[in-house]
Amino acid sequence: MKPTLLILAAGMGSRYGGLKQLDAMGPSGEVVLDYSVFDAIRAGFGKVVFVIRRDFEEQFRSQIGSKFGDRIQVDYAFQDINDLPEGFSVPEGRTKPWGTAHAVLAAEGVVKEPFLMINADDFYGRDAFAKIGADLIKERPADGKSHYSMVGFYLKNTLSDHGSVARGVCTRGPDGMLSSVTEMTKIFKTADGAENRESEPPVKLTGEEVVSMNFFGFTPDIFSHLRQAFTEFLKTNGQDLKAECYVPKEVDVLIREDKADVTVLESNDSWFGVTYPEDKADVVASIRALVAAGAYPENLWA
Repeated sequence: MKPTLLILAAGMGSRYGGLKQLDAMGPSGEVVLDYSVFDAIRAGFGKVVFVIRRDFEEQFRSQIGSKFGDRIQVDYAFQDINDLPEGFSVPEGRTKPWGTAHAVLAAEGVVKEPFLMINADDFYGRDAFAKIGADLIKERPADGKSHYSMVGFYLKNTLSDHGSVARGVCTRGPDGMLSSVTEMTKIFKTADGAENRESEPPVKLTGEEVVSMNFFGFTPDIFSHLRQAFTEFLKTNGQDLKAECYVPKEVDVLIREDKADVTVLESNDSWFGVTYPEDKADVVASIRALVAAGAYPENLWA
């Protein structure tokens, strides 16, 4: 069974100031997620599922999905802030989505095979897709435990010069497996590394830490885990207007409760992405350099 690529593209893009998922970055008008789909096809993936919002469905289908429908199966899932478990409702004044765990749950009805979860606005590179694609088709032990994987990137290669970023900072055990993920939501680049300024004093970081960029390989049993986790999240945070339920945090809980293990795969490629409008020029230049080096064609879908 070929794995599926699940692209989380329903984010509001509040810091970027627009629908960055549809902002052209490549030399022939490609958006960042075009390169992810291209790399997934090269890595043997059989389907791509986009998690989007209903309000830009028509625009997304015409500008994105139509480009490669003849190369890979394309499907859609829809994240809706009102889509909550029975007994819960959206508090008055909340407009922010519920986070990546809620976004993944939106795709439960259309994803039945092992899958890779990624962000729409991050460029991960061919090597990462090849490695996790090979891992997703491996047979998992039938030991009652969930077995997942991820590709980690060095924090120093994932920072923005223009503001803070949110990253899941990872630690690994002696066996190389993921042992914990600590979600840090206000990481700023500094002269000697980085620091997380969520609280005082800030947490100093070297930049050499391995971080999660939401590049996780899952089997479909993750849906039941996330359903339970999201319900618990709503019990304690359901009235908070900005709290979000993050996949890396819930993976961390599964590891600590010995319900899952996560293989950490290392990629030789550099990550880059767009968080702020000022990041765009760097991404455009990086893609052009890769095209010039022959890593990607001038026109992906020609």
